[in-house]
Amino acid sequence: MSDRPTGQAPSRVVAVLGPTNTGKTHLAVERMLGHASGMIGLPLRLLAREVYERIVRARGQASVALITGEEKIIPPRPVYFVCTVEAMPMEREVEFLAVDEIQLAADPERGHVFTSRLLHARGRFETMFLGAGTMAPLMRRLIPDVEIVSRERLSTLSYAGSKKLTRLPRRSAIVAFSTEQVYAIAELIRRQRGGAAVVMGSLSPRTRNAQVALFQTGEVDFLVATDAIGMGLNMDVDHVAFAGLRKFDGRRTRWLHAHEIAQIAGRAGRHIRDGTFGVTGEAEELDEDLVGQVVDHRFDPVQAIEWRNARLDFDSLPDLLRSLVQTPNVTGLKLTGQALDETLLRRAMQDEEIKKIGRSRGTIMRLWEACQLPDFQKTTLDEHARLSRDVFRALTSSRGRLTDDWFAPRFAEVDRDDGQIDQLSARLAGVRTLSYIANRPDWVADAKAWRDRTRILEDRLSDVLHERLTARFVDRKTTALMRSLHDREATLAEVAGDGVVTVDGEAVGHLEGVRFAPSAGGSALADRTLKTAALRAVGPEIARRLGRLAADADDAFSVTPDGDVLWQGALAARITGGDPFSPRIRLIGELGPQAAWDRAQRRIEAFLSSEAGRALRDLRRLKTAIETGTLTGLPRGLAFRLVEAGGVLDRREVERDLAALSQAERRTLKTFAVRVGHHSVWLPGVLKPRARALAQAFAAGERIALRETGLSLLPEPPPGARALSAQGLRAVGRFAIPVETLERLAELKREAGKADLSDAALTDLGWSAAELKTILSALRVPRVQQPDRPDKAPRPVKDSPFAALAALTASPEPARRKRSRRRKAREAP
Repeated sequence: MSDRPTGQAPSRVVAVLGPTNTGKTHLAVERMLGHASGMIGLPLRLLAREVYERIVRARGQASVALITGEEKIIPPRPVYFVCTVEAMPMEREVEFLAVDEIQLAADPERGHVFTSRLLHARGRFETMFLGAGTMAPLMRRLIPDVEIVSRERLSTLSYAGSKKLTRLPRRSAIVAFSTEQVYAIAELIRRQRGGAAVVMGSLSPRTRNAQVALFQTGEVDFLVATDAIGMGLNMDVDHVAFAGLRKFDGRRTRWLHAHEIAQIAGRAGRHIRDGTFGVTGEAEELDEDLVGQVVDHRFDPVQAIEWRNARLDFDSLPDLLRSLVQTPNVTGLKLTGQALDETLLRRAMQDEEIKKIGRSRGTIMRLWEACQLPDFQKTTLDEHARLSRDVFRALTSSRGRLTDDWFAPRFAEVDRDDGQIDQLSARLAGVRTLSYIANRPDWVADAKAWRDRTRILEDRLSDVLHERLTARFVDRKTTALMRSLHDREATLAEVAGDGVVTVDGEAVGHLEGVRFAPSAGGSALADRTLKTAALRAVGPEIARRLGRLAADADDAFSVTPDGDVLWQGALAARITGGDPFSPRIRLIGELGPQAAWDRAQRRIEAFLSSEAGRALRDLRRLKTAIETGTLTGLPRGLAFRLVEAGGVLDRREVERDLAALSQAERRTLKTFAVRVGHHSVWLPGVLKPRARALAQAFAAGERIALRETGLSLLPEPPPGARALSAQGLRAVGRFAIPVETLERLAELKREAGKADLSDAALTDLGWSAAELKTILSALRVPRVQQPDRPDKAPRPVKDSPFAALAALTASPEPARRKRSRRRKAREAP
């Protein structure tokens, strides 16, 4: 029988032809919903799912069926059928029937299926074919009564030339032609631009929809995809960039045709919004003539389409093969090349066991069905042929079905959600194969149960794959920040009560006091973006906090021995120099107006100065007395040295000055709380905890780690006198010893007299007898030369370890003789 339509069918046949973005699919759906029943065939499972969900929203789930190779959702009484072209149930009669992307009839791999629908699929009242304008001449020849309706693109498509991947505009789709290239580009965009969604034809609808949602909602500004986006997937793409211009079509690697470039580039722009296309990466610039064809939609018409006999002869295996290779007798149709199912059939015919089984018409039909099993897993031909033969043997066994014993172990192999992207993708492909088989109730014993289980597993693996893709190719933090830079009004930036800073729900750092600590970006782009977005998100808040800091009372601040200044318990500044009465600080942070920082710095320095006046009151009084001239002579010099040393002096250093002081001068120093001990001259006030904490903050870099018991060694090089004073220490030889401990040593010795110190006394000091001897040796000093009696030789130091104590505690000269000499000096003329 001829494949040419008779023209007597009552169906009105309409071909709606034109470039992308002409609203063809939308028109077909609206026309279908205007009929009591309808069916539409679409080129991709992804697109079928999109149209199905749209019709469900319009008519309800009970009215719509979804039929694809791997998925069947069929309510009890559906009136609308959304299918992939291969899965269209041609035995069902409907009022309206449509086939989308009819130009795929020229595709070497799938074209014969589209050709069969073009020639034989009809709705009772209306049939609509949607596709490119290049099909118009051939359709007029094959279907004489067809009505051709041409539609113009709703927006302008223009060429933008070549751009680097890192310079592509936002809302761009980058098209590549292999999984490896898609992943490599997505990884680069993640590092340079924050992240990208990934769309490939091999993804499940659930994963693909989740990835597209990342792009559609603006969470990412880039989409990396295969040419699957050219088949009617609607997305808000402004620019399409080709990362390559060659593809493997299943048989060979070839250059893209002009109409294929146009089909993909046409995804740029939507409805009335204009779009652009170009090249990127290693793709060469497009030829001017080719650009002109794409922009003006001028392509050579299709001369012939793929055809394969749809009326197969199942009387014998040779008859089946002969009917498959039958040539068309109609101009414009050409015999398609050897497809996968025919290849599997030829291999099966060489199997002696299969030839024995396949002698009846029924078993030959079963064999052909098994040979049409799609290779979703892209395995080797041998592996796929083995699977096909296994299915056939099960179908022709005594049970006539695939049992649980066959299905369960194969399901268990893919029922795992661990691993990386490639492993999950491979398992999903395996699930697609099992779903295809489970959706054949005439193949599987318990088809409904396995269909439900495979659908649940596919959904679970799809969700995990989406998470893995997002984790690998999307830096959510950076993309949120970059979005905030581009869209200030739509961006929600806030500071939580605990200081966590978020931009569009993504935590980008922590605000502590007036210091913003950004989260680690992981890349130079992320760090730059963090800094810029943080300025916008937390800048106003920091300005407000700086204002409050500058106005707060002193009790809002505190200082730690490490040199940190806290404001309301949070780090605000660090002491960098000066002394407690004229401090210098560095504020921690860099965001906010400079004037506010200056006021905050002056406020903290004022607090430190006031705190020094309170905590180091005696030292402040002594310093003021020096500056105002209240102290003069020897007392002034001794006070100056005491202030410079931070309030503690080694008595040996000022012994001559002390010996020369009069009683009145000693009383004067006493009024300023200066205490002269056996080993030290100090201000007791500087040894109090509050004073020591403040003094240590100004000498934080020279702090000494003290042992709980025993002697503490001085570091090398030894710290200065101020650093020792800050901790209430004295340097004795190469050891650091508290001032109070040294004075307690002298008191204990005086109480013991000539006897050795008791064990209890040593325990009180925290030293052993050997350590005590070491300290006493370090304290040994010669007698000092009297300033007014140069002729008197100093007394030699005795060999006893306690001679040093005797020298320091004894008066250098009898007080009576000293007073007599001074009286004579005053009476002298």
